[in-house]
Amino acid sequence: MYDVAIIGAGPAGASAGLFTAKAGKKTILFDNGKSITAKAWVENHYGVDAIEGPKLLEQGQKQAEKFGAEIVKGDVVSIKESGELYIVETSEGRYEASHVIFATGMSVKAAEAFGLDVVEGTEPRVAKIIKTDEHGRTSSPKMWAAGTVAGVSVHTIVTSGDGARVAINVISELDGKRYVDHDILGK
Repeated sequence: MYDVAIIGAGPAGASAGLFTAKAGKKTILFDNGKSITAKAWVENHYGVDAIEGPKLLEQGQKQAEKFGAEIVKGDVVSIKESGELYIVETSEGRYEASHVIFATGMSVKAAEAFGLDVVEGTEPRVAKIIKTDEHGRTSSPKMWAAGTVAGVSVHTIVTSGDGARVAINVISELDGKRYVDHDILGK
């Protein structure tokens, strides 16, 4: 059983996974390989020299894995409620999680199939987004959305920051107190 299942392993999903895994939460990410970042040339991501999108995706996913996040390659075919848990199914298996974060970029397909509230998008070329509150919560308990699918700008720096923001809110809810992660340089 996982504390957090993240659907999508692009900038928003991998960033969320980095935070949840580093906080000691058992984390799984599902990567269908369809991130629009895979086609990007990125020169406006703070702290990163100009980089090809696929390389940025690889580095972000490796950061999440470094802290224990697991990444499953493939499509999520269904999400079901089972008591207090959610069951995320792929063609390869079933995974139980307490919380789910949708970080599916420009696709609301999985969210609509589950029955989440979806509204018109506000960003260019983004037709629909998942309706969330100011913390990233969706219309279902313990289900969250981050990044472009939650209505933020498609820029990698913005979506990765939003993934971190939502992850901090999930961690805070799991811990029952506000989570803060500040590493300090050693002497």
